[in-house]
Amino acid sequence: MFSLGRKKQPLLGIDITSTAVKLIELGRSGNRYRVECYGVEPLPTNAVIEKNISDVEAVANALSKALKRSGSKARRCALAVPAAAAISKIITMPANLSEEEMEGQIQLEADQYIPYSVDEVNLDFEIIGPSATNPDAVDVLLAASRKEIVETRSSIAEMAGLTPVVMDIESFATLNAYEQLIATHPAANDERVVAIVDVGATMTSINVVQGGQLLYTREQPFGGRLLTEEIMRRYGLSYAEAGLAKKEGGLPDNYVPEILNPFKDTMAQQVHRLLQFFFAASQHDEVHEIVLAGGCAAIPGMDELIEQRTHYKTIIANPFSRMSFAPRINQQKLGNDAPTMLIAAGLALRSFD
Repeated sequence: MFSLGRKKQPLLGIDITSTAVKLIELGRSGNRYRVECYGVEPLPTNAVIEKNISDVEAVANALSKALKRSGSKARRCALAVPAAAAISKIITMPANLSEEEMEGQIQLEADQYIPYSVDEVNLDFEIIGPSATNPDAVDVLLAASRKEIVETRSSIAEMAGLTPVVMDIESFATLNAYEQLIATHPAANDERVVAIVDVGATMTSINVVQGGQLLYTREQPFGGRLLTEEIMRRYGLSYAEAGLAKKEGGLPDNYVPEILNPFKDTMAQQVHRLLQFFFAASQHDEVHEIVLAGGCAAIPGMDELIEQRTHYKTIIANPFSRMSFAPRINQQKLGNDAPTMLIAAGLALRSFD
């Protein structure tokens, strides 16, 4: 997490995806979170391509509209860079160093850990706790991303009249949302291995967590846009018309057996494949649960099909299931958007760090 300034509440969590800008503001009453404001604004096609921002002005314009739609008066925000655009490593440092001394030493030694010049990156670190292998050392999480990636997202926020305060990594924002909003056991006591699979419009990511730690993360190109494009081809619709028909129905009778069901089969195969990559890269050979997120999580029966194919319990992500809501919130609409709001919610929780 790259701190860009002093944090003050409230903090807007902003998630920039390939199809939309999503923002949310959370409050807290006692030990319960409350949704104060939220907004989702679609992006023009190709403004963001596989998480690379190609049209800064279009994204900033969408963010301005989402902000206006949300009604939020907050002007400080937290954003995130994609996991593929960041480097994170756990390193060990002497336990007797002050934070300032540790920062100086990490800056001096950074070239050991990252494949770029220190001048080209934004770098941050967080002390995790005592090292399991050395009583005189601490484990430190080191995170870095190239400056232009951080600066692009910061400038988008500024163009929309916001002040970026925190720059996170999407995988850590997802972990934060899962731990605090979805996990049924306190993270530190939860030794279950959980796979959070987010299937968006163009990218699918897997983040595997255990006991508050991120064990594995991977992204691959696959998403709901393939289904939209197949609807376009089959029925001669524009992209916008196909997207609307996909959400609202009204397609011919052959849509489900000939188009939707084959897509669902392919998506289940993708999830199974991502799990196999994780098993091959770790000492684990099973997960206890799959948490399904992203726009494709809302496809009817998708959770049951993945559970049937993988033999692992599968639930649909809803970061708001235990929250209360400000009167202005359309709870039905937010409920529909909930599986897509994991990263935005995880970022908004940085208000309370």
